[in-house]
Amino acid sequence: MRYRPLPAVPVLASVLLAAALSLATAPVDARDVSCRLSFSMSGWSVFYKTGSGTGHVRCNNGQSMAVRIEARGGGLSIGKSEIRDGRGEFSAVRDIREVLGTYVAAEAHAGAVKSSKAQAMTKGEVSLALAGTGEGWDLGVAFGAFTIQAR
Repeated sequence: MRYRPLPAVPVLASVLLAAALSLATAPVDARDVSCRLSFSMSGWSVFYKTGSGTGHVRCNNGQSMAVRIEARGGGLSIGKSEIRDGRGEFSAVRDIREVLGTYVAAEAHAGAVKSSKAQAMTKGEVSLALAGTGEGWDLGVAFGAFTIQAR
């Protein structure tokens, strides 16, 4: 029996097919990084609602980033408030940079002296749920934007 080398094209095709099959089993859009926001902010509203503050985003993959936050919007709203030790949880992302940007928000709020607030918002495929306690007084319904920027 005589040894004959395999033609290069079928061998190369087999290698490429095996590589393609191994890639097909890996998730293309893996969103498995969990990130949390801790923040403090203060603001006011008289029909136009505004607030600003600072925070920090930490992810379970070791990524971390100091951020600046702003809330802007309008509606039937009046008041002044301050939130300390606020917390936020993002839906799963691929990278910490995906949490940056402007989220669409709608809220109903009422509080006097000490109050609590919870809110959910979205930015494309990324969602953010916020909760916090603070002081101040407010009453109304507002719509607007919640923006997170790197500091």
